[in-house]
Amino acid sequence: MEKELHEQYEYARNRIRQKKRLYYHFVFFTLGSIFLFTAVYFFETGVELHWCIWFITLWLFVFILHFIKVFITDRFMNKNWERDQINRLVALQQKKTAQLQSKIDDNNSK
Repeated sequence: MEKELHEQYEYARNRIRQKKRLYYHFVFFTLGSIFLFTAVYFFETGVELHWCIWFITLWLFVFILHFIKVFITDRFMNKNWERDQINRLVALQQKKTAQLQSKIDDNNSK
């Protein structure tokens, strides 16, 4: 029981850490985007605004991937999912081994 409680605590702690990093990423993305737009707008260095938009678009794509990882992928494919998949595959292997063993026993008895 204590091991299970510890696993739940570790899972909750890791999820909170992931979400906290995502929120920091969002704040940093927002402030960085505002800074880039204002820097390009106020300093008008003769360089077009396109590089800024491309950079922010790329950064947004990375943020969306981070969001998907935290709220979709890791939510469903966590340790419990991994453990269930391992148990399912082990059970399948044991079933095949039992079938092969029964075939060998049948062949030996004949």
